[in-house]
Amino acid sequence: MQRKDRYAAFIAHFSTHNPQADTELHYANPYELLVAVILSAQCTDKRVNIVTPALFEAYPDPYALSQSNFDELNPYIKSISYPNNKTKHLLGMAKMLVEDFKGEIPDTVDELQKLPGVGRKTANVIASVIYNQPTMAVDTHVFRVSKRLGLVNQNAKTPLEVEKQLVKNIPEEHIPRAHHWLILHGRYVCLARKPKCASCEITHICRFFEKG
Repeated sequence: MQRKDRYAAFIAHFSTHNPQADTELHYANPYELLVAVILSAQCTDKRVNIVTPALFEAYPDPYALSQSNFDELNPYIKSISYPNNKTKHLLGMAKMLVEDFKGEIPDTVDELQKLPGVGRKTANVIASVIYNQPTMAVDTHVFRVSKRLGLVNQNAKTPLEVEKQLVKNIPEEHIPRAHHWLILHGRYVCLARKPKCASCEITHICRFFEKG
């Protein structure tokens, strides 16, 4: 199967079977999503969703968070992976939002990446989910699934290489949703150690499955 046919079949399948795919992080506004995505690095969405209700009650906006300090904030996220670094990132992020962006979440990937704790993946998530921009955040699920399916070259070694190939080949209007299709498929079906090929509905386009 040619790559263009894989992309067409991939988009057709998920457009039909999961047209409203979205992030599993719980949030009520752009600020809350930004905090949740920063916390989700190397941590499960489930764990983040357990922590954030109390966190958002204590710090409902960037202004409140910017007035906190390490000792006050850290206990709220102590069950999250790398809590010390993330505490520092959240405090720095909030201060920069208040001082440089008047408390508003930037709408460009370049500006988002200026915020402490915000790398390209996080910036792409915010730009995609909040602002519906055609950006592709590549986490471990997207990296693994896109290569297994044969959507990107097997010699793509970095998330940026994978991102560029996906953005090049997926029509703009589908890119924000395709990010979630790949993540959810990797999270629940195309598992890292034991992919559930027997229950997978897209083995007919999967390069990994074809090779046996």
